[in-house]
Amino acid sequence: MAWLYLAVAIISEVIGTLALKASDGFSESGPSTICIVGYAIAFYALSLVVKTIPLGIAYAIWAGAGIVLITAAGALWYKQLPDAPALIGMALIVAGVVIINVFSSSVSH
Repeated sequence: MAWLYLAVAIISEVIGTLALKASDGFSESGPSTICIVGYAIAFYALSLVVKTIPLGIAYAIWAGAGIVLITAAGALWYKQLPDAPALIGMALIVAGVVIINVFSSSVSH
């Protein structure tokens, strides 16, 4: 169940972050509300995750997946295309998350 909560946390955080951009500094009420609710759901779900998955592992997966998904969504919706160094950096983050999940004895599947 913790992995499902982690997925909910990641998706909610991505939605909240996309809404943060659309909120225009919290001057737009609709996107501002979505942002706040998205982050609230993300942190609540993450609080459930860390009951069973080690904090550092959960946060690494949450942050890594969020970075990649937000970058992809930003490229699609806001035409903010990452350059080569940004893509390389994100690939290293993904590689780190994969290494943690495949080789670390800290992760319980």
